Amino acid sequence: MPFKRILRLKKRYGQHILLSKGVIKAIVERLSIQEGDILLEIGPGTGNLTRELLNTPLKKLYLIEIDSQMVHELKKIEDDRVEIFLADATQFDICSLGGELKLVGNLPYNVASLIVENTVIHRKCIPFALFMLQKEVAQKLLKGPSWLSTFVRTFYDLNYVMSVPARFFFPKPKVQSALLEFVRKPDGEMIEDEKDYKRFLTKLYSMRRKAIKSKIEEDILKMANIDPLKRVEELSVAHVLLLYNLSKTHEVDKK
Repeated sequence: MPFKRILRLKKRYGQHILLSKGVIKAIVERLSIQEGDILLEIGPGTGNLTRELLNTPLKKLYLIEIDSQMVHELKKIEDDRVEIFLADATQFDICSLGGELKLVGNLPYNVASLIVENTVIHRKCIPFALFMLQKEVAQKLLKGPSWLSTFVRTFYDLNYVMSVPARFFFPKPKVQSALLEFVRKPDGEMIEDEKDYKRFLTKLYSMRRKAIKSKIEEDILKMANIDPLKRVEELSVAHVLLLYNLSKTHEVDKK
């Protein structure tokens, strides 16, 4: 494998190179790439997935890679459709690349949650994403309870595509991976201030086994028709969203 000879993987970046051609082809098929599509690949590494993506009729392929050595190698790919950014995907302004992007990536385990959060923040230009994550993280996003799970599922429908064994990566991670699909909800623009919503969620999910009445005023719970003795882990995304909107209205009324 060429990257073994020329590249030294860096533990601090959580690099695990996906080797399985079968999984790579499954990822590309799941993306359903049409002529004119614009894609962003996060963490392309040695370019195994990148090269397969370029066999499709996509219009443009952006690559975000944090490792300068990997970027040097990726620049050897000769295709006018490719544009590479040496950047941190946890903070990158994704919407600066266009209005309708498909995202794909084998995300580093150590920053995967931050990249998912940044995806949600830029959801207006991301109708679809397909991420390889640690299996446990994928399952927690699907089911919760956590502030990040609710944050994501407020705006995206999640689909568990498949599990991916450790033997398909180099070096082999100590955990299994999973492919998780993000499909933006058509009514996902009901929140204008994502940072304020995040603050609400992190407070709500702190000490989540406490009764909800310890976090939300009882008159708001009454308006929402929610039992004050319920715990936050028992609430649906719809309930949490209702509580947030009622809380914001209640704040305005108090002024």
